[in-house]
Amino acid sequence: MSKYKKYFTSLLTISVPIIIGNLAHILIGAVDVLVASKHGVNTIAAISIANAIMMCLFIVGIGLLSGITPVISNYLGSSHPSKKYLLTTINYTMILAAIFCLVTLLGIPFIDKVGFEPHLLPMIKEYMIIASFSYFGAYLHFALKEFLQAYEILNFPNLISVVAIFMNLILNIVFVFGLGPLPALGAVGLAIATLLVRTIMGLALLLYCFKAINFKLKFDKIYTKQLLKVGYPISVALLLEFCAFNSITIITARDSGLFAAAQSIIMTITSLTFMVPLAISNAIAIKIGYANGSKNYTDLKRYSISGSLLTVCFMMFCAFILFVFPKQIIGLITNDNTLLAICVPVITVAAIFQIFDGLQVAFSGILKGLKMTLFVSAAILCGYWLIGLPLGAIFAYKYKMELVGFWVGLAISLFVMCVFMGIVLIYKFQKLRKKYVTISEVH
Repeated sequence: MSKYKKYFTSLLTISVPIIIGNLAHILIGAVDVLVASKHGVNTIAAISIANAIMMCLFIVGIGLLSGITPVISNYLGSSHPSKKYLLTTINYTMILAAIFCLVTLLGIPFIDKVGFEPHLLPMIKEYMIIASFSYFGAYLHFALKEFLQAYEILNFPNLISVVAIFMNLILNIVFVFGLGPLPALGAVGLAIATLLVRTIMGLALLLYCFKAINFKLKFDKIYTKQLLKVGYPISVALLLEFCAFNSITIITARDSGLFAAAQSIIMTITSLTFMVPLAISNAIAIKIGYANGSKNYTDLKRYSISGSLLTVCFMMFCAFILFVFPKQIIGLITNDNTLLAICVPVITVAAIFQIFDGLQVAFSGILKGLKMTLFVSAAILCGYWLIGLPLGAIFAYKYKMELVGFWVGLAISLFVMCVFMGIVLIYKFQKLRKKYVTISEVH
């Protein structure tokens, strides 16, 4: 294993700052869930439903921006100039933010038709109206972070995310519960805090990059087409994945807002553990992008193996913790006995889910680095939508397993995705080995 040491070290060097940033991003959302749960069950149910709906739209834009790191890292690997694309990246980002903000606002009148509990509807709609304008700051921060990540500039973007956790906590407390002359605003206060925090995060990173922006350059259509080519399969993959999880929130919320609240709590916990393998996956994508651009088969293989081992080992540890201490972990967020009764059985199933989730995200990082993002979308479509959700619905309603049934279906679907991605990667690496080794022998 000594020959892999430098690959483990390299991936961890890149991953650790990304992990900090990813955890910070999730902790910002976790603060919302925590504060909402302290305000009341109806508040956490309402924002859980609102975020489930919004995320299905919001994540499409995030996916389209996720093409930035693979494209730029491949440019760098082939010694192609890339800093000139910063202004185009910003303009592209703002166009996407405007589109998805407008789509969200236009969709709000249809909330009444879905069948949620009537007393939750005003809070859901008020939250969505305000939070939809936070797309601009959130997308700007994400896009610039992706651009800098390709250059392995990680510390400042992640520092902003860490600072934002505390900013969000303070603003949430002030706007949700009131302070001095400021009235208690409940769910509306959560939306205002989200808007302010995301806007500040985006502007802070824009100021950091401001000197590098060349305002004389025109909008680069070729680069934009590359972003769309690489980004749209990622976007589809994220949409399919987030819609799978959020559809469970929406479907079960029609039965009771408590299920939506429980799903939000479970998602918060599993998302926190997922941020570590996701960061490693990002690091894998960067290194695979470099290796692919320079046609280095040895690095391609060793970064792939190293990254996959790191993610699986970490998620096995997380699975053990969740399986042994489910009640204690749920108790960190809520002491409501009804929510505890719903969440504890689900978190036990989620423990098994974690292991396959780590492996599939590692495989996704390899595929993204190779710019094979279409296969990621195909795996998620087959896994979640053709297997996971249908099986989950059968377990939930036919066998009366409720929310646990959906998570059993998701765990099975992730196993299928891992198998599918693994087969594709084995075939691809066989082709690359013949191609790149031959090139190196010629040179």
